Amino acid sequence: MKSDTLRRFGRSLFVFGASLMFAGTLPARGAEGEWPQWRGPKRDDISTETGLLKDWPEKGPELAWKGTGLGGGFATVSIAGGKIFTMGDQNDGAYIIALDMTGKKLWATKVGQPGGGQGYPGPRCTPTVDGDRVYGLGQYGDLVCVETETGKEVWRTNLETKLGGRMMSGWGYAESPLVDGDHLICAPGGDKGTLAALDKKTGTVVWRSKGLTDAACYASLVPAEIGGAHQYLVLTDASVSGIGTDGSQLWHVTRHGKTAVIPTPVYKDDTVFVTSGYGVGCNAIKVSGSATALKAEQIYANTDMKVHHGGVILLGDHVYGSSDPGILTCMELKSGKVVWKDRSVGKGSLTCADGRLYLRSEGSGEVALVEATPEGYKEHGRLKQPDRSKAAAWPHPVVAGGKLYLRDQDVLLCYDIKAK
Repeated sequence: MKSDTLRRFGRSLFVFGASLMFAGTLPARGAEGEWPQWRGPKRDDISTETGLLKDWPEKGPELAWKGTGLGGGFATVSIAGGKIFTMGDQNDGAYIIALDMTGKKLWATKVGQPGGGQGYPGPRCTPTVDGDRVYGLGQYGDLVCVETETGKEVWRTNLETKLGGRMMSGWGYAESPLVDGDHLICAPGGDKGTLAALDKKTGTVVWRSKGLTDAACYASLVPAEIGGAHQYLVLTDASVSGIGTDGSQLWHVTRHGKTAVIPTPVYKDDTVFVTSGYGVGCNAIKVSGSATALKAEQIYANTDMKVHHGGVILLGDHVYGSSDPGILTCMELKSGKVVWKDRSVGKGSLTCADGRLYLRSEGSGEVALVEATPEGYKEHGRLKQPDRSKAAAWPHPVVAGGKLYLRDQDVLLCYDIKAK
């Protein structure tokens, strides 16, 4: 009995110490006007910027500049240190690309092969910036670390061939890796462990999540503080889990996804919310207990929020998302009750800044500016995207530094949305 007590006490000290070590890392990487990774500094797709246009003119906001030469693919942008980063296919390979703040290309570093995607070729990862390093993942599992200033390669690995990874289906790797403390956390999937923690300086494997061996899906990881435990929220086609900073499984709930599980989880306090398309819908999971003894149970499941590509945003006590077949929906987090819904610009992706939702249609590329409120659908303008490609407009809109960024294959459009 005494030895068990000592082991539990030691485990508590480890988790507490890990929480202190990791908890402050992400916000420090999101300076004012920066968007250093997928869905922003906290991976919640919510900007802290203010002073933006509350209403758009009839033809939408002013186009500040247009950048070209990005190649094919569905990556959006990250912004840090006065540079813009994205990924794209050129003729000879998939590349990480750096631009200046006017859209001029600074450098491009080859990551791996081009193509793939079963009819939807190109990389989908949004590069992750951490100080003087940037990390990108190609569609074939090539994970590369390069210098932000020059694009010079620092290290590389491959989630499939080197880490024994396995995807749930055949469209290729799509996640955006997470830097947390000294580690780069990614999801190769497979029998060696769904998650892998790598030394961010060298790419050396630190641990694998041996208690979780699901195949990887297309969703990215989210760091969370629940029950006093710093952890990573993992959505796969078979489950939702919390994985600790040592690779241990803290909690687990079975959840069956279909075909392609894509949206990033969101959470508040003790509630984790996930959703996916192909008719599956959404689930809310309550996680309770202490860091050493967490348990999870499903609160509800419904098909009123079944999001395919566009992600969801949690604001206050409500979740917003474009539910299949393309209806912008506001739902109560705790109950799963639909508060309002509207067709808006149709099926698409979301970001949020200064009290407004930016919904980008994956079909037309049109963007609606919508008030972020549970009181009802209140639209404040639309932007009809020029230079529209024939591909789906899957790259999420990004708001940073008073600008709205829209990536469409080879083209990046930058709009001035600062209030005059």
